[in-house]
Formats: sequence, C-alpha cells, structure tokens
Amino acid sequence: METNETVDRYQRTQDTFDAVLAAVSPEQWDAASACEHWTVRDVAGHVIWGLEVLRHHLAGQEYTVRNGPAGSENPGELAGENPLAGWRETREATDALVTDDILGRPAPAWYVANRPDATVTDYLALLTFDTLVHTWDVGSAVGVDVPMEPDIVAPSFSLARLIISRTPGTFGPKVKPAPGADQQTRFLAFLGRVS
Repeated sequence: METNETVDRYQRTQDTFDAVLAAVSPEQWDAASACEHWTVRDVAGHVIWGLEVLRHHLAGQEYTVRNGPAGSENPGELAGENPLAGWRETREATDALVTDDILGRPAPAWYVANRPDATVTDYLALLTFDTLVHTWDVGSAVGVDVPMEPDIVAPSFSLARLIISRTPGTFGPKVKPAPGADQQTRFLAFLGRVS
C-alpha cells in the first residue's frame, strides 16, 4: 500500500538523518552548510521545525514559531546547544502521534494553503524529501558520505519537480550533472547542489 511505503520512507530517512547528526562533532555545529547562510546547527533546527509543525498539528495545537521555514534566519535556535538531543526528543514526541488513523487527515495549515487536498501522508512525503536533502547538506559539511536509497530518491525527486521554488535562501539554480550521472547526483544537481 502506498501509504505504508510513504511512512516507511519517512522513517528510514529519519534514521539516516539521526546517524549523520550523531557523527557531527561539537565544533562542527557552527560550520557552514550547503544551505546558503545556514550552519549545520541551522539545518538541524529547520528539520526539527518541520517535525514540530507536524507534532503540533496532530495534537490539535497551533505552532507559531517562525524561524524554522526555508530561508528563515537563525533556525539553529530551535536545535539548542545539543542539536542531536533536541532532534531525538522532537522525533520521539512526533513519532508517538504518527499512527495509521491520522494519515488521511488534512496536512498542516501552511501546506494545505498551497495544496488544498493535501493529507498528513502528503506532508510525510514532504518531510522525507526535506530530511533527505538536509541529511546530505549536513554530511557534506562535516565530511560524512551520504548515499541515498534509490527508492527514496525517486519519489522525492518527483515531488521536488512539483514544489520547489528557486528564491534566495531556498534552492539555487539547477546544476548541470555530468553525462551518465546517477540518480542521486541528478537529484542534487536539480536542487542546485554539487555532489
């Protein structure tokens, strides 16, 4: 079933993000990342923000924090002094609410504003795409190789073609991949990243 595949990809992508964050040394949190104007800590804070949006939505609460979206300033504040611990705490709290019965519910309000029929399952696919890319961003900043699983890259690449905007602080111009480049390289090139 497609929904189960979406949840599985979401969970596996989170597992990889967790492993890459665990490899970040204390002095690397404030290193520059592949995201313009963002440090590694900022990237972690942004990913935490995406989960907090979902967690609050599923709990029926409004989430008013505004320094987490793409292009925002200082999302690293959401990651705190120990981004790995902050990420794990947020992930555990969010995962406790991600159950089969919520998957067909409407997505969080800011996402529904752009896609009126979007469900929580659609938002999980967005989080998978976002976390996949930012796992690579963190890994590339701290010297950790991040191979992406093809069955996660393919739907994320398709989603990226539909939703990304190339504005300052989000995604840069496409990079032309080398002839015969693999799927991961083509995906990263489409997002303006060099692999």
